[in-house]
Amino acid sequence: MSKGKFAVGAIFGAIIGVAAGLLTAPKSGKETRAELKARANGAKQKADSAIADAKVKGQQVYGEARGHADEHLKGAKSTFDDYADRVKRAAASAKAELDREKTDGHKKG
Repeated sequence: MSKGKFAVGAIFGAIIGVAAGLLTAPKSGKETRAELKARANGAKQKADSAIADAKVKGQQVYGEARGHADEHLKGAKSTFDDYADRVKRAAASAKAELDREKTDGHKKG
């Protein structure tokens, strides 16, 4: 079982337990409703805080991943540019050699 599923199950179980405890407590309906409302508001605030924290963490992870990806992309582009330059120089050298051979061949013939 993943940690996320366990955490959701634990939270859900706690909520059900609190609700059952409140509903069976010897209090008036008005007191019970007020306590349920207060606990629900507290749970909502905790959930909102957890969501905000998760959003911030997600943005941080995204930023870090994006930075690493950009670094790798720059490295790959540099490598590609280097190889492209080598190919151009090799092609120019081969063309020059071919031109010399043509020129030398015409002189001999």
